[in-house]
Amino acid sequence: MNSFGMKLRFSTFGESHGKALGCLLDGVPAGLNIDEEYIQSELDRRKPGKSKFETARKEADKVEILSGVFEGKSTGTPIAMVIYNTNQKSKDYTNIKDVFRPGHADFTYFHKYGIRDYRGGGRSSARETAARVAAGAIAKLMLQELGITVLSGISEVAGIQAEDFNYEGAKKSVIYALDANKEEAQKAAILKAKEEHDSVGGVSRVLIKGTPVGLGQPLYYKLDAVLADAMMGINAVKAVEIGDGVLSAKVHGSQNNDQIRANGFESNHSGGILGGISNGEDIVLNVYFKPTPSIFKEQHTVTTANEEVDFSLKGRHDPCVAIRGTVVCESMAALVIADMILLNMGSKMDGVIKYYK
Repeated sequence: MNSFGMKLRFSTFGESHGKALGCLLDGVPAGLNIDEEYIQSELDRRKPGKSKFETARKEADKVEILSGVFEGKSTGTPIAMVIYNTNQKSKDYTNIKDVFRPGHADFTYFHKYGIRDYRGGGRSSARETAARVAAGAIAKLMLQELGITVLSGISEVAGIQAEDFNYEGAKKSVIYALDANKEEAQKAAILKAKEEHDSVGGVSRVLIKGTPVGLGQPLYYKLDAVLADAMMGINAVKAVEIGDGVLSAKVHGSQNNDQIRANGFESNHSGGILGGISNGEDIVLNVYFKPTPSIFKEQHTVTTANEEVDFSLKGRHDPCVAIRGTVVCESMAALVIADMILLNMGSKMDGVIKYYK
């Protein structure tokens, strides 16, 4: 499936080394101010080639809006956006035309479809996430109108964990580090892996502030379930935690319960979600990225004819995919919350009556 969402639904298209990629976003209410500079600034945060901690592939990721916007406002019709690829080096992949790269989707795509685009992974490449960021930027513009903000940063790289979470500081960090005291060590770990022709994993921490009570559609479209779905659909993500996550399985109920007083909750172990519905507290997610599978060490694999070979990869790749991935996490979180906002509008009859009368 290439679409996501219910009321606010988007579909993406394109491949890593194709002519272009883009998205079609449907369900945006008419009259939303569409700030094209803001949308571009979001894409600039994710685009490759900004520093030595990222892939050397340089793409402008210039977004072009094709439909759904008139005189700076959404028209209520589908918003189509396109981003043209300008810096492909497809020849770097000729040596893997008939070889499956370990850790990649090459093996599974080939066996599922009987064909694969070997140029950078084609559709399975994280290049596609640029389209998600474009769609997510519009979702963020919607949420800004309601005082809802989505923030993120890198809390862990190669096992080096943040002890402080400064989301404003992360915006100024070249690796989006949440803890300035851990940033240099995290940078060093990335560069060491890069020098050794290897890669490292990382963790993105997402914070959603200002959500009202009541978002989520039980039983089968719960807010936490859909957020997890959105995050797990991002390339290289292997685990997602809501609130305390796995720590919740290690403590007693008396420690895990968020007790309540007249002025609100005394803690937030739940990560802002109870029973699949937002409780008005900050929503907190931890998203775990595996090490980038594109490494330059010699590896064992097989060919499309199932012949064993040793090979070395070429190309330009991120030594830590979590760095740019955290921007994608933000975008997907914004799309989920905006979708839930629209879905929630008809949850109470008095709200329906108020709108129509």
